Amino acid sequence: MTTRPDILCIGAVLWDIIGRSASHMERGSDVPGRITRLPGGVAMNIAMAAQRFGLNPILLTAVGRDPEGEELIRSCARMGMGMDHVYRSPDLPTDRYMAVEGGNGLIAAIADAHSLEAAGARILTPLRDGTLGSAEAPWRGRVALDGNLTTDLLREIANDPAFAAADLRIAPASPGKAERLHVFLGHPSAVFYVNLEEAGLLCQKRFDDSRTAAEALLKRGAARAVVTDGGGMATDAGAHGTICRQPRAVLVTRVTGAGDTFMAAHMAAEAEGAPPEAAMETALTAAADYVSGDTSL
Repeated sequence: MTTRPDILCIGAVLWDIIGRSASHMERGSDVPGRITRLPGGVAMNIAMAAQRFGLNPILLTAVGRDPEGEELIRSCARMGMGMDHVYRSPDLPTDRYMAVEGGNGLIAAIADAHSLEAAGARILTPLRDGTLGSAEAPWRGRVALDGNLTTDLLREIANDPAFAAADLRIAPASPGKAERLHVFLGHPSAVFYVNLEEAGLLCQKRFDDSRTAAEALLKRGAARAVVTDGGGMATDAGAHGTICRQPRAVLVTRVTGAGDTFMAAHMAAEAEGAPPEAAMETALTAAADYVSGDTSL
């Protein structure tokens, strides 16, 4: 790449296969709708949204050399994504994510990120061999990290001198992977972006509102916690204090990718110098626009 990236997005880049229907769905429902396949994964979604908000992202991930992987790399490159440092595995298949969404929200999802997990620390080579950074000259800038990485690799990152100067922004990827992020509780620069359920899993407690959840995460050792609650109040708590904002009400047409859009918009706003209050407003507006279908990811 000819320009220095503004943000490194580390984690899942895969094919999103999403079935959406306007109908209310329950277990066993069989309804008409639309099925799409497009580049996705938490790291990819954050990178796409970050680019839309004016940042220059690059991706550190694993993509197979199978036909699906070759197509994925080409699709991402056409979008302007920085793919030069992606680990290309000759023997691992390209990962996939499958979800079903109804008029009443996400019904079910399965994330097959086994190849990313198997690739392990090989995806971090550019941050250790001097290409983007090293232990002696660590990366200085934003890093968006997703919980699709293994607990062992996340623990390694939390203690790696190559990340010592980074502004770490962390997303669980899903409630099922939230507990992997325990390794960053106590980290001096890690910012957690979680929803209410994920905050509860990290704190091993059920919360009724985002403010209580965010403040509990601070007590557990988080340097900063940004907690969302769908259409409910969102909270940003840290050294700057506690900020609570209510998102505007919208008709929800999609769910997958909303949290990633929120996180990217929040980071982009702060990159431009926005104070925490303004960054929260920008992020909530971007997420509302996304779930209502007013923007594309």
